[in-house]
Amino acid sequence: MASTTESFGTGEPDGDTTMAAITHILALFTWVVGPLVVYVVTDDAFVKENARNAINWQIWLTVYSLIALALVFLFVGFLALPVLGLLDTVFVVIAAVKAADGEAWSYPLTIDLL
Repeated sequence: MASTTESFGTGEPDGDTTMAAITHILALFTWVVGPLVVYVVTDDAFVKENARNAINWQIWLTVYSLIALALVFLFVGFLALPVLGLLDTVFVVIAAVKAADGEAWSYPLTIDLL
């Protein structure tokens, strides 16, 4: 899927941009657990949307990692696993910066599950 951005309002963002950005960074260290906790406890629609995007990406990253792990036996996975780790870091940083700017960025290569 193509990456898209969804702006919440014009001018000033309609949500807690700091918490939304932290939610993406939290996913780097806690997988889906951190964003899921944020998703459950927050009432802010903007933060919920960002948490949902972070959860969906982490789930799909896990799927891609499992496929790459299976491909290790074909020697392709040795290349794919580090690339996935790098992609995760880059995508999370982009999403956090976009969230801090008031945008809910949809991760590429991600189908919405939540």
